[in-house]
Amino acid sequence: MSVSLTLADLLAFNAVLLAAIAAPGAALLYFIRTTVASGRAAGIATGLGLGLAAALWTLAALLGLEALFTLFPWAYLLLKAGGAAYLLWIALQTWRQARAPLAEAPAPRGRAILSGFALNLGNPKSMLFAAAVILVVFPQGLAAPDVALIVANHLLLEWTFYLLFALLLGSAPARASYIRLKPLFDRIAATLLGALGLRLLIER
Repeated sequence: MSVSLTLADLLAFNAVLLAAIAAPGAALLYFIRTTVASGRAAGIATGLGLGLAAALWTLAALLGLEALFTLFPWAYLLLKAGGAAYLLWIALQTWRQARAPLAEAPAPRGRAILSGFALNLGNPKSMLFAAAVILVVFPQGLAAPDVALIVANHLLLEWTFYLLFALLLGSAPARASYIRLKPLFDRIAATLLGALGLRLLIER
C-alpha cells in the first residue's frame, strides 16, 4: 500500500539538501574552479551535469539501489574506485596546469556538462547520503508520482543553486582575482581534490 508525500517531508528534504550542496566537497570545489576559470557558461553547464547526476542518485536511492550494493558489494567497490580515480586525475591535471595561462574561450559546454555529470556519478557517497536522508525524511511505500516529484524537486534545487552561484562567481572581478592568484588557487584545489580522491579510495 502506497503512502502520500507531504509538504513537510519535501521541505525537510530541501533543507538538508541545500546544506549538503553548499558544504565544501569535490562537486562544489570543481564547480567553483570551473566557473571562475572558464566563465559563467561553463560553470552553469558544469552545474547542470552535477545536478543531473545527484538527482539520479536520489532516484536510485528511492528505488532501492543501496540494497543492490548490499547484495553485490563488488559493484559498489568498482564504482567507488572509478570515482576516486577520476578525482585523482582531475587533481593531477589541475596541479600540472597551475601555471598555465587561462584560455580566452570558455570550455565547451557539452564537455563541461559531461565532466560535472561524471564527477557526481562517480561519487557513491552522493547515493549513500541520499539513501540516508530518504530513510529519515520520507515514509516508505511512496507512489510513483511522489518519487518523480522528489527527483524533479532535487534537480530543480541543484540547478537553481548552481545557476545563481555561477552568475555570482563568473563576474569580471572574480575572474581577475582568480587570474592573479591562479597558481595558488589551482594547487590548493588540486591538493583538496586529490585528498578527497584518496579518502574515497581508502575508506571502507
